[in-house]
Amino acid sequence: MKKISTCFLLLSFFFFANAKPSITASSPDKSIRLEVSVSNVISCTVQVDGKQILQSNIDLELSDGKKLSDNASVKSSDIKTVDETIISPVPYQRRNIPDNYTELKINLKNSFGIIFRIYNDGIAYRIATAFKDSIIIKNEKAIYKFTSGSRIIAPIMQQRENQDKYHTSFEELYQNKPLDSLQEKDMMFSPALVDEGNLKIAVTESDLDEYPGMFLKGTGDFGLQGDFAPYPLAERIAEGDYPAKIVTKRADYIAKTTGKRNLPWRVFMIAREDKQLPANDIVYRLAAPSTVKDPSWIHPGKCTDEWIIDVNLFNVPFKTGVNTASYKYYIDFAKRFGFDRIMMDAGWSDAKDLFKINPNINMDSITAYAKEKGVKISMWTLSMTLDKQLEAALDQFNKWGVDFIMTDFIDRDDQPTVSFYKRIAEACARHHLMIMFHGAYPPKGFNRTYPNNITREAVLGSEYNAWSDKPTPEHDLTLPFTRMLAGPLDYEPGILDNATKIQFKPIWGKVMSQGTRCHQLSMFVVYDNPLQIFSGNPSQGFMEPAFMEFLGSFPTVWDTTAIIDAKVSDYIITARKKGDDWFVAGMTDWTARSFDIPLNFLADGNYESTLCADGINAERYPSDYTITSSVVNVKDKVHVSMAPGGGFVLRLKKK
Repeated sequence: MKKISTCFLLLSFFFFANAKPSITASSPDKSIRLEVSVSNVISCTVQVDGKQILQSNIDLELSDGKKLSDNASVKSSDIKTVDETIISPVPYQRRNIPDNYTELKINLKNSFGIIFRIYNDGIAYRIATAFKDSIIIKNEKAIYKFTSGSRIIAPIMQQRENQDKYHTSFEELYQNKPLDSLQEKDMMFSPALVDEGNLKIAVTESDLDEYPGMFLKGTGDFGLQGDFAPYPLAERIAEGDYPAKIVTKRADYIAKTTGKRNLPWRVFMIAREDKQLPANDIVYRLAAPSTVKDPSWIHPGKCTDEWIIDVNLFNVPFKTGVNTASYKYYIDFAKRFGFDRIMMDAGWSDAKDLFKINPNINMDSITAYAKEKGVKISMWTLSMTLDKQLEAALDQFNKWGVDFIMTDFIDRDDQPTVSFYKRIAEACARHHLMIMFHGAYPPKGFNRTYPNNITREAVLGSEYNAWSDKPTPEHDLTLPFTRMLAGPLDYEPGILDNATKIQFKPIWGKVMSQGTRCHQLSMFVVYDNPLQIFSGNPSQGFMEPAFMEFLGSFPTVWDTTAIIDAKVSDYIITARKKGDDWFVAGMTDWTARSFDIPLNFLADGNYESTLCADGINAERYPSDYTITSSVVNVKDKVHVSMAPGGGFVLRLKKK
């Protein structure tokens, strides 16, 4: 379905006489109103339900001195309303995505322009250029003023030693601070969440292509400003186990690009209630459509990974480690419990040479065994090595029957690095390979344009349990309202050794998690990820077949998603549908909570209900859980109690 109505506004000279030029547009439901002012400063204000929530100043400066704001006068303005449906080939939230917005396009006489889209759940803008020749962009001005008293939840970055501030793995804790406490030195990546009291505004970007990503930093008042990594001119190789390129010299500009193009969208998601945030897919809607004409070879599913537990298996007759026997054991585990593939993580080859295979591994034996069992193999790569050996490596992966790879340690988002993602995704698409980026910025719509980039890291996830106490339940409950808004995330849940706050210790090789077993389980449903990775110990999993069979039954792509209830950093209850069946999952912070969940979203008829919930002793022994079954229907409610750091998953199968 597609409906578009258009109104052309020809703005004559008398319109501007003795007045500040101003153009207005509203969301389809009229609740969000945009007013754009064009003069020597390009600014816009956003009102929600008649109250101003945001004011922004916009500009772009080229290296030859031309500016968006120089002699800015409107050549033409066009408003149109679009109502269509996007069909997602990899439906990480929903298959049919309503895309209903008002678009305001302003063309200036100085070869610049600005495009705005006003949705019922947010607003976005992007700068356009219309120059015949290529351009060099010196800087983009993005200043956003929020209401007095606002707070912010943001991943404030810690600068690395001997590297400039633009190097980051995009893995930070989210800090909740008064917005006016942040200074220019306080830099963060997006999404960041601004809390204005009556509503929340998530700030991020979409359709990032051939351009540096936008960092945000404080202004000393209730504002944020964009910051962009300058173009790299010189690099050094940081040696070590996982070598990476480090920028040693940067230019006085941020991008070299074609003269006629649209820059990335600057996105503001707007939520009156916390539960409106986690299922907001405006970033996906804004992204460029898929470049993959036939996505039938893209297969979402579940995968195992051995790196977080350091292949520390037990109850086995072989010496465990990065070796053939251990990987065959993982294949057996995947086959037994309904996982589609296993990951062969760092260590299967020399990180610097993908063709120098670990002598303890026989790839022919592993791939033959996987094929016999109907399980796919997935491979880890170092990004610098993959780039160097790209075509030869992808050919080899095809020969092994690999359908999914990871590449790691990118840790930048300047213009050439952003282009790296595109080049790798395009090469993988030619080889019918799915790709996951680690040490990477969030997807920001890239997963719509390149659906074979099925997921990304860009999150402080399970691996941090091995060396820190950072992945707390509060952190886990912040992610659906922040990082997840920019696209799927690879947290890698499923740790089976679970601890209270007092019991927890970071131990490499015997990793545990904070919170309950069901808290870990719920992440497989709560977190958007079409290719969920189980990081727990399969030896423990074999000892608990009912639990693993339940986990193995979870889909990873969904026909629809609804958030039943939620509060940022405190709790969330998510309902997702696949076919005729529903999966409802909840998580809580260190506060125990109980809910009576109405099943009014079900169709008529009976459903077989299976509930995996925190056990009666989970507050003291967090690995305690119960699995119970019953028959329910649309008129019923299901009572769930979550222990501190707890969770649950409810499966509802149509009878």
